[in-house]
Amino acid sequence: MGLIRGKSVQSGYTRIVGPEQPDLNYIEFGLLALGDGQRWEHTFEGVESVLVILGGRCDIEANGRGWANVGDRDDVFGGKATAAYCPPSATCRVVGRGQVTVAVCCAQADGEREPILISPDSVRVREVGQDTFQRSVHDIAAPCTVEAQRLIVGETYNRPGRWSSYPPHKHDIHNPPEESELEEVYYFRVSPAQGFGVQRVYGDGSDDTYAVCDGDVVTIAEGYHPVGAAPGYELYYLWILAGEHRIMHPCDDPQHSWVLAQR
Repeated sequence: MGLIRGKSVQSGYTRIVGPEQPDLNYIEFGLLALGDGQRWEHTFEGVESVLVILGGRCDIEANGRGWANVGDRDDVFGGKATAAYCPPSATCRVVGRGQVTVAVCCAQADGEREPILISPDSVRVREVGQDTFQRSVHDIAAPCTVEAQRLIVGETYNRPGRWSSYPPHKHDIHNPPEESELEEVYYFRVSPAQGFGVQRVYGDGSDDTYAVCDGDVVTIAEGYHPVGAAPGYELYYLWILAGEHRIMHPCDDPQHSWVLAQR
């Protein structure tokens, strides 16, 4: 596991993590910040990408397909996301329509696919868990909704004082249907921004716990990884998963799975 402390978002694209990290083999993640009329163009050689609009509006074009003035929220706490899937080797252009911030989520991939716009109406919202570990999960690019080779992308919202990724689960062994092997990146936001959450990652003799703050990033290669929000603060994280097989089979920690039977 690796913790990267959040920094102020710079104009243009800021690469935050990639396969050079010891925890990652497939994923690259960065933030794109544009002003009104500012343009960014990039060819995604050997990777597929999901561009998630975190706040603001923009024009997006990929391989000749374009969508103008898209984005339906001011920030991540303002509703469901708008996103675009860009296939491997696609040339992508983004133009700001006012101030806009975009999460650029990538994974090594090949093959031919079509670029698509993922509208807020296409984002599947699920209420997961119960009691103090109930949370809202937004599936943006899931295997059942978006065709891709490796990427799975979504957002989780922890209400103040509540937990997510709970009971603690992991996905570091390829043993379907009990478990699938996927590396993961979390990008955190907190409201109000001075708040914090807790990220624990443990298993096989390792045990790390961090206070995560607004803008922090965590990489997860293995182990159980529950998340808690401090009382008074809503905690959001964008999650990016990738692996050799694009299947989701999380495995709960048997020491804590008994909470699912409690009401």
